[in-house]
Amino acid sequence: MDALDTLLLSRIQFAANISFHILFPTITIALGWVLLFFRLRFARTGDEKWMAAYRFWVKVFALSFAMGVVSGITMSFQFGTNWPGFMETVGNIAGPLLAYEVLTAFFLEAAFVGIMLFGFSRVPAWLHITATALVAFGTTLSTFWIIVLNSWMHTPQGYEMIDGVAHATSWWEVIFNPSMPYRFAHMMLASFLTVSFLVAGVSAFRWIIGDRSRDVRVTLKTGVAMGALLIPAQIFMGDLHGLNTLEYQPQKVAAMEGNWQTGPNVPLLLFALPDEEARENRFEIGIPNGASLILRHSADGVVPGLDDFVAEDGTAMHPPVNPVFWSFRVMVGTGLAMLALSWAAAFFMWRRRDRHEGRLPGHWLAVEGLPRPLLWALVPMAFSGWIATLAGWYVTEVGRQPWLVQGVMTTDMAVADVPAPMVMGTLIAYLAVYAALLIAYVGVIVYLARKAARGGDAGADSMSHSGKAHVTALSPAE
Repeated sequence: MDALDTLLLSRIQFAANISFHILFPTITIALGWVLLFFRLRFARTGDEKWMAAYRFWVKVFALSFAMGVVSGITMSFQFGTNWPGFMETVGNIAGPLLAYEVLTAFFLEAAFVGIMLFGFSRVPAWLHITATALVAFGTTLSTFWIIVLNSWMHTPQGYEMIDGVAHATSWWEVIFNPSMPYRFAHMMLASFLTVSFLVAGVSAFRWIIGDRSRDVRVTLKTGVAMGALLIPAQIFMGDLHGLNTLEYQPQKVAAMEGNWQTGPNVPLLLFALPDEEARENRFEIGIPNGASLILRHSADGVVPGLDDFVAEDGTAMHPPVNPVFWSFRVMVGTGLAMLALSWAAAFFMWRRRDRHEGRLPGHWLAVEGLPRPLLWALVPMAFSGWIATLAGWYVTEVGRQPWLVQGVMTTDMAVADVPAPMVMGTLIAYLAVYAALLIAYVGVIVYLARKAARGGDAGADSMSHSGKAHVTALSPAE
């Protein structure tokens, strides 16, 4: 019983840690490239609004970068304390991949992030732009190596087992394993969508509280445009990723769809209450043939069922159904809400205010022809990318169970023999710290938005067209 409790608590602890950690790289991955876009636009046009946008959002980047680094350290620490069996079995592969991430990506980010944050007045404009570009590239490279390891755990290739230990036989096959391209593209798009709604939501909030600076207009348009353009791409990539998962992890897809028996004409369930004991669904509401059409592109396409993944002794070799089933629907539902809101906002902003005159009441119109209800709707959607990302990661990681590395080792093979009360104590401590830090993080962003609203557009005037600025632009007091 203690072993079971330790396993469950260790899984919850690691899930809490990685859930907290992933929030911040999800922002920094794409925000680095958005900052580069702002910086290049300023260099090209000399328009102060672009630098004002840069100066506001680089502070959010710095905060997110610091939070990501700190939370990543504790996650790495847990590999040794809670999951020693993981490195004992696959450390010959996981270790070098993590080392590549540190040596090629983290050092690059660490070396140039200081110039990016504080180099306005101390380095030439070209060097400041280069530093911003290298930091953005570093975040992407870091994502690449982490996704390589994660995808290899789902679709392992290029290895052999010798005395119970994995050894690489082809690093090319390890790195470019079957699911890596889909997971990498899916994660990159998720990051850009997270940032697009964060930028749009915070900009909408600044406008609502009275900030009429020109950088608010440009960041709002940038966020909405990014969201409207990228959400269809993410839906397309999600379909490709789903087909890849169907090929290599059919049990995960079966759990996502809540499908128990393999067969054709499987409906797409909009709502259901999966009952794992009875191995059936209750209160089903679905679209006829929907799952078959999506997964097989044919109404009579055969979709795998969960009953195919039960051992002879009755042990279920498929993931817990309810967490995967509902996480998938939260992810899809959030994505559809992002699609509807971004497209509606883009439509009105494209039409502009002058075309709305006489059609909509004046008090309904806000910035750039955007109706006030849509402007207000963007604010709570500022962190919608976090919700979709977390739900997607739960589908991915819970959907891998009972395997830690697919077909190589199960999760219970890696857990440490640590007393359950000790794991519970550290879990409570982690949750308390994470809750406090998350509240503080959101509070700082709100503070920065309110401070910018009080200061208006004045700060932009301190930046010359040459790229020079007063050092106080990013002083700790800001």
